[in-house]
Amino acid sequence: MSAEASTDPGTDSPIEDLAQDLTDDEPDDLVDETDDLIDDEADEASGAPTVHVPSFAELGVEAQICSALDRVGITHPFPIQSMTLPVALTGHDIIGQAKTGTGKTLGFGIPVLQRASGPGEPGWDALEAPGKPQALVVVPTRELAVQVAGDLDTASSLRSVRVLTVYGGRAYEPQIEALRKGIEVVVGTPGRLLDLAQQGHLVLGHARMVVLDEADEMLDLGFLPDVERILNLTPAGRQTMLFSATMPSPVVALARRFMTQPTHIRAADPDDTGATVRATKQYAYRAHALDKVEMVARILQSRGRGLTMIFARTKRTVANIAEQLQERGFAAAAIHGDLGQGAREQALRAFRNGKVDVLVATDVAARGIDVDDVTHVINYACPEDEKTYLHRIGRTGRAGNTGVAVTFVDWDDLHKWMMINKTLDLGIPEVTETYSSSPHLFSELDIPEGTRGMLPRGQRTREGLEAEQVEDLGETGRSRKGGDAGRRGAGRDSGRDYGRSDGRGAGRGGRDSGRDSGRDRSGRGPAREASDGVAVEPAEHDLPRQRRERTRRRTVGGVAVAGGTEGSDGGATTAVAFAGPEAGTEGAAAESGEASARRRRRRGGRGRGSRSGAPATTGEAPAAE
Repeated sequence: MSAEASTDPGTDSPIEDLAQDLTDDEPDDLVDETDDLIDDEADEASGAPTVHVPSFAELGVEAQICSALDRVGITHPFPIQSMTLPVALTGHDIIGQAKTGTGKTLGFGIPVLQRASGPGEPGWDALEAPGKPQALVVVPTRELAVQVAGDLDTASSLRSVRVLTVYGGRAYEPQIEALRKGIEVVVGTPGRLLDLAQQGHLVLGHARMVVLDEADEMLDLGFLPDVERILNLTPAGRQTMLFSATMPSPVVALARRFMTQPTHIRAADPDDTGATVRATKQYAYRAHALDKVEMVARILQSRGRGLTMIFARTKRTVANIAEQLQERGFAAAAIHGDLGQGAREQALRAFRNGKVDVLVATDVAARGIDVDDVTHVINYACPEDEKTYLHRIGRTGRAGNTGVAVTFVDWDDLHKWMMINKTLDLGIPEVTETYSSSPHLFSELDIPEGTRGMLPRGQRTREGLEAEQVEDLGETGRSRKGGDAGRRGAGRDSGRDYGRSDGRGAGRGGRDSGRDSGRDRSGRGPAREASDGVAVEPAEHDLPRQRRERTRRRTVGGVAVAGGTEGSDGGATTAVAFAGPEAGTEGAAAESGEASARRRRRRGGRGRGSRSGAPATTGEAPAAE
């Protein structure tokens, strides 16, 4: 066949046809056709079919929610969402387990919004109690509550479903007022949810959907008993969805008790079999405590660095790191438990808005901070366990992005790192001793040569924390009487007793501060002497405040009164007599008088003796016996 074809003068050979085609094609067209041919052959050789990623609409999500997500650039679901949505939208109970940063929030948020009915929407008139919460989302931390509520607000922006965030640190009144007007979805922390429910403001008897997010963190924080009490307030036929990165046995027991035949969904990338997200590069360095801040300052100047989070163990360490970084020219903010809720939210807003690019935090912020472009996470000290490590580094490498996680390991924490490395199979058994000038630190983290610990002035372009205003939250738990003293921790009772008019408070400056408050400014008693040595009536402003005295004698302002009758108010109505210095001069050497004076001095000196030891007089000095 081929010989005949090649000898036939009326036909061209295949080689000649190919040559003619190559000469006729343009160079660019030839390259494109060659690339397509190579791709097709590669697909055929591998035998792997093209994977179709469904859209939200194909998974049964209503058009309004799809349009709201499309506005912010969310068009296709993540694996946990693709596996969760078809089951959750039908009302079945779900246990969703996936790594941190893989999109669990919309996995339960979309079903909650789609099954809820807002004012004027279909199904609103058929509700038993319109305006009462139809869905409840319980989260362990305030920051996570804000983040979840923000995602739900975004997804429901084209609907009339109302979402309320409930957590401690804010005033009760706005939350109570919002519940009174009507709310469909409530997102909150266990403590404040229980408070409002016990006060009767939060009615959970009509909640058809309950979500427990980050259930393992609630276990670590001791919230599971509160969660059980909240679940007991909801109807029995509810849909319960539990989402978490890890599933300890107490959480599994909770699921078995309060869930009905749940579907356990465990979403993971087939090519990503590790415990951590593959897109996050992890480094561990054995660092010296006095060199850590210098190392951090140089890491913060690495090429391509975006927003950065630094985690430390204690609140004091967090504040110290942030202060030192600010002195070195970095736009840094701190967030820890000693800050009020307004200051914490100010720091988070400034971090999200890019006004600061370094956020130093304790583990209170390890969950719930879902910020775009977090490229680096630095563990200032080795985490306590593998769960803490996972949730810390989970702040970067989220939603398919890449990230870098750096951990400083002290000499005393080498055993902790060995356990974390073994449990998570990180492949970093040996921790290299590293200093701020070590060459491998510059090469591994892509730090420019010659970088120092001070940020050059030309690179200080961030506005800083001061550019973000502090929102007035009407914070609870703070004294309003003591002014700055109550806020700055000047004693637990400094604000409580501030401004008392009875002389008992005065900041509680000592055990005798209230007892001796009736003395005059000179510290001697209420009676004052004239220049001629004769006792005179004290001025009105020098008279001490009348108060109860621990004495058997009836006194007014520390001076014994002459026997008389009591007025209608129970107080003495007789005149006060003041004895002159010559009173009692005769017989002053009497043993009884000297002993009495010595006893008075031992009990409190001249001021106290003048109050409790003076004998009752009738206007004349007592005569010597």
